[in-house]
Amino acid sequence: MAAWPRIALAQQTMSDVLGFLFTNRSVITDDFQRDEQAAAATRDTMIRLLLAELSTLPTSSPASGFAYRLDPTIGSDVRSSSSFGPFFLQRSLTIGGGQTSIGVSYQAAHFTRLDGRPLRDGTLVATASRLRGQTAPFDVEQLSLELNAQTFTAAATHGVTDRLDLTVAVPLVSLSLKGERTDVYRGTPSVQATADATSSGLGDILVGGKYNVWRLGGSGVAIGADVRLPTGDEQNLLGTGKWSVAPRVISSLDRDRVAVHGEFGVVSGGLSNAVEYGGAVSFAPTDRVTIGAELLGRRLASGGQLVDSVQPNPHLVGVDTIRLIGTADPTSRVAIVAGFRWNIASRWLLNANVFRSVTSVGLTASWVPTIALDYSFGR
Repeated sequence: MAAWPRIALAQQTMSDVLGFLFTNRSVITDDFQRDEQAAAATRDTMIRLLLAELSTLPTSSPASGFAYRLDPTIGSDVRSSSSFGPFFLQRSLTIGGGQTSIGVSYQAAHFTRLDGRPLRDGTLVATASRLRGQTAPFDVEQLSLELNAQTFTAAATHGVTDRLDLTVAVPLVSLSLKGERTDVYRGTPSVQATADATSSGLGDILVGGKYNVWRLGGSGVAIGADVRLPTGDEQNLLGTGKWSVAPRVISSLDRDRVAVHGEFGVVSGGLSNAVEYGGAVSFAPTDRVTIGAELLGRRLASGGQLVDSVQPNPHLVGVDTIRLIGTADPTSRVAIVAGFRWNIASRWLLNANVFRSVTSVGLTASWVPTIALDYSFGR
């Protein structure tokens, strides 16, 4: 008698829904005894990996595009640079003593691959079984996942002095998931489970500071540190559930309308220690527009990758089970960014950019757009 696939309707968390999607079995495929241990191992691997990837998505720099300094010859503040700076990286310039910037940004990501494996076309193999000595499996669990993330971030930066900035960024994250798992047993497909879930709420809050140790016009060197607070719900994949701190060094070379920036930082805590680095170039064709490009790099000490592991089926002699597991190896991610910053009126600044991963490691999307609006005010 045919059976209908079970549907996840009222699971409490996103982790619960993923667990249901990987382990539920509603259609019995003849007399084959499924390796439940393999399904659970794949479930745990995917949850850990998705959480690690979602928590390390690049977020717009909370630093203001406007930077001011007091000109003693005229007794008022003037812009320190004709450029509005980079998008995700920071520059050495501080906002200026007594100056404050507030801003909001929106980012949308539609993920298509995980470690180079397609997510949406139903070809992602969760587990498979084959007779020992044969290459082709006779039973395959195939998965399709539609995973989307939208992040709305409110940020504020205040210039305590002409050289010291303090910043806070508060992200609100919304995730949506649609999934289906199909068992193909000796060429006969049977849908085992479908899931449709959403989660939304506060992400991990960032608190940071930057001190300009040396400057010459718009050029200079700064040191800073960011602390991420475990304010996001880990079970709903909204946060890591762990503290992290990231000291960094920032340098800038600003020449009239062209500026080059570099950044290097070390992350301790979170889901993995990491090294972050990046470079940016910006061009200001007018005093009101800046065009820029960036390269962002991140090397996770234990980021891990999905690999196929072959182990004996715990119940059937002569049958091997292929399961997905995550390694603890270091992994690197590199992304490129392009966009513009436009002073639309007064001290209002519109920012728009897109970034794309150029490495296949991790959770990737074709293009991820970000749009932000900042307003600066002060003495």
